[in-house]
Amino acid sequence: MRISPGRTTSRRPRRRGWIAPATAAPPCNAAAPPALSHGIEPMYQDPNAFDPNDDDAVSDTAIAIVGMSCRFANARGLDAYWSLLSEGREGVETYSDEELIAAGVSPAMLRNRNYVRRGAPLTDMECFDASLFGLSPRDAAIMDPQHRHFLECAWEALENAGHTPQRFDGTIGVFAGSGHNAYMPYNLLTNPKLVRDVGLFLLRHTSNDKDFLTTRVSYLFDLKGPSINVQTACSTSLVSIHMAAQSLISGECDMAIAGGTSIELPHRQGYVFEEGEILSPDGHCRPFDADSQGTVFGSGVAVVALRRLADAIEAGDHIYAVLRGSAINNDGAGKVGYLAPSVDGQAKVIAEALAMADVDAGSISYVEAHGTGTPVGDPIEIAALTQAFRQSTDRVGHCAIGSVKANIGHTDTAAGAAGLIKVALSLHNRELPASLNFTAPNPGCAFEGSPFRVQAARAPWLTAGGRGPPSRAARASARSASAAPMRMSCLRKRRRGAPAAAAAAARSC
Repeated sequence: MRISPGRTTSRRPRRRGWIAPATAAPPCNAAAPPALSHGIEPMYQDPNAFDPNDDDAVSDTAIAIVGMSCRFANARGLDAYWSLLSEGREGVETYSDEELIAAGVSPAMLRNRNYVRRGAPLTDMECFDASLFGLSPRDAAIMDPQHRHFLECAWEALENAGHTPQRFDGTIGVFAGSGHNAYMPYNLLTNPKLVRDVGLFLLRHTSNDKDFLTTRVSYLFDLKGPSINVQTACSTSLVSIHMAAQSLISGECDMAIAGGTSIELPHRQGYVFEEGEILSPDGHCRPFDADSQGTVFGSGVAVVALRRLADAIEAGDHIYAVLRGSAINNDGAGKVGYLAPSVDGQAKVIAEALAMADVDAGSISYVEAHGTGTPVGDPIEIAALTQAFRQSTDRVGHCAIGSVKANIGHTDTAAGAAGLIKVALSLHNRELPASLNFTAPNPGCAFEGSPFRVQAARAPWLTAGGRGPPSRAARASARSASAAPMRMSCLRKRRRGAPAAAAAAARSC
């Protein structure tokens, strides 16, 4: 169905709990997400590729990513996301004046010389298959789109994992967070009749407040594990994944859904560039580049399904990646200002994650960075990574680095999981996509003599140092950062013979 605050229509009634077959018709008249239209067949190869005698298989702290789902600008689903990455395309797009006026932008605003006609909209943002979840048209109409899309992606992640809540033998937890709720003020409170008919309690709380994101999933899916809303700004989705992993390790649940959702409203509009702020003056994000001037915000949803590695192997699950260790910390007051990042704080959490995973930094061949493309933030990130890596390696230029924000924009609460999924897909395809919009290094980024080099072009994934394709393990790092002084880091690994088993480090700060 296509949602509007006062009117909804459903194309196909379905009873609650029914699993969409691979050939099910898509909601709306738009193309179906790949996971529902034709499955993701290449992702289901060699489910028993892990050697049970491998140390990974008996580790009590190893966590397997067994399912994934995502939606980003011009990339709805895993297949479309990988195509966007591997083909080196920007999902961020330029709007015409006609499109902007139709979206509610005033002609006077368009005459503002600082107005940037660029954005990263979510494909089919208005669409929602409410009948799949037993929701009425009214319930769907008053629900924040961030909640709607997270519901669908949570279901798709379980489908992608090959497990359904009704048949899974164990408890399933949910850990996630959403971005700022702009739907209520822009789309609901402007409709007085709707406010009178529905009441402010439903509008303000259960249908729109971030605190109800995860418990609605648990209720509609009948999940009995922990259901925790996480809110740490841009590090939200990775902190959610960290908490989900800890819950699995402690035995609180047997599977966990984790991630984040963020949808910019009003949708399909540009923004006003302000000198000294973090947004790009031309609507392009250039991570680590000499011409980097700022980031671009985008909409997105990213969800992973996690299990203890030993359980995933025993069940014959397909394994995308193995999380080997994670850590979270905070800067405290040791920096120039509340919103400023700290080199020492970032370096410490990376080092902690490396220690938890028992991984030598010299063996890591790729870092998916936070990489907002800001002249100040990128150099601090490189300095922190270098400081952490230098505790265990003196190698130079052995590790590639990139940022997906050049492709899809900064997706806020979903940003960390977006990077994590990018690395998992890269490991699966044994290929490193180009980090877009890079021509020359930011002079503030001390790449010379560091372990890092920007992945400026699409290339096969080679071992650290570029000596050949991965033989036993390919290790990578994915990072995400927050304007709030919270950071998180985790490591994952890919094993020989397992198409999607990986070790990577993911970090939020």
